[in-house]
Order: sequence, then structure tokens, then C-alpha cells
Amino acid sequence: MTRKRDEPVRLDRIYTRGGDAGETSLGSGARVPKDSPRIEAYGDVDELNAVLGLAIARGVPHEAWLSQIQNDLFDVGADLAVPEGGERERLRVTADQVGRLEGWCDEANEGLEPLRSFVLPGGTKSAALLHVARTVCRRAERRAVTLAAAEDVNPDALAYLNRLSDLLFILARAANAADGAGEPLWRPGGGADTVA
Repeated sequence: MTRKRDEPVRLDRIYTRGGDAGETSLGSGARVPKDSPRIEAYGDVDELNAVLGLAIARGVPHEAWLSQIQNDLFDVGADLAVPEGGERERLRVTADQVGRLEGWCDEANEGLEPLRSFVLPGGTKSAALLHVARTVCRRAERRAVTLAAAEDVNPDALAYLNRLSDLLFILARAANAADGAGEPLWRPGGGADTVA
């Protein structure tokens, strides 16, 4: 019986002993080494989700958006866990999910001052956590691009990760602005500069 898109997964037991020899199963049932490019890609997506969970627990602006993104990242992981072109229809990231991120980017960026320089990761704790999430997102994207060079990958999954890293950068800036903190700016060849 095929599970519907919005139906949760049921897990009766967490350990299976199936991975003790260094292999794991993809969503298609195929067995692969745990360090295969596909596992590396969705493993980094999982790490990103955990970093976002830490940011939400810390109390960052736009928690509702980030909670939705956490759910979407499970979709990204499920998408990456099943190679394209299987027998059954599988959960795939959609252009609508990418479009939602673009709308949030525009909304969050609207009230921010234009950039005068590159922003150093930091400022408030919330902004720093969002910058960590951004860099993990970029790594997940790089892993997915590496996978896409060898196997078919849903282009919307790649676009989602790319747009998400943009949104996390904007949200880090917004977190500094919300707390009235200046942004640490890069000064080539010089010391740190902060916008008041």
C-alpha cells in the first residue's frame, strides 16, 4: 500500500542492525554504503534540520517559517533518499515550496538596510545560529550538486537548498536588526567594522 504525501511514517522500532556493516537502505530499498554521495547529501540536510531546531529552541525571529522549513527539509531528505525514475511515484520537492521561500526572502529583506559590504557571521546569538544554519545549508547544497553530477536529482530539491541558504542569510540580518544590534561587516585588509 502506497503512503499518501501528507501521511506520516510509522516507526515501530528504531534500531534494525541492518547498518552494522556500513551500508544502509535508500527509500527505493537499494542498499548503498553509508558514505555514498546520496547518503552524504541527505545526511547534511538532516544536520541542517538539527541546527534549525537549535535556532528555534534559542528563540529566533520567524520561528513559524523555520518550523515549516524543518518539515520541508524532511521532504528534501525523502526526495534525495529515492533515486529519480523509480516504479512508484515518490515524494518530491516542488516549485511551490521553492516559491514560498522566495516570498519569505522578499518579505524579510524589505525592511533591511542595503548592504555596504559582506557581512561577517555573528552579531546576536540568534543571528550567529542562523549563519551556522546557512553554512550547513550551503554544504548540503554542494553535496546535492555532487550527487547530481553522477545521478539524476530533482532540480527543485537543488533550488530549494539554494534559496534556503539565501533566506537564512536574510533572516540572520533580520535577527540583528530586530535586536537593534549592528552587523559585523568585512573590511578588506582591516579590522572588524560594525554598522550601528
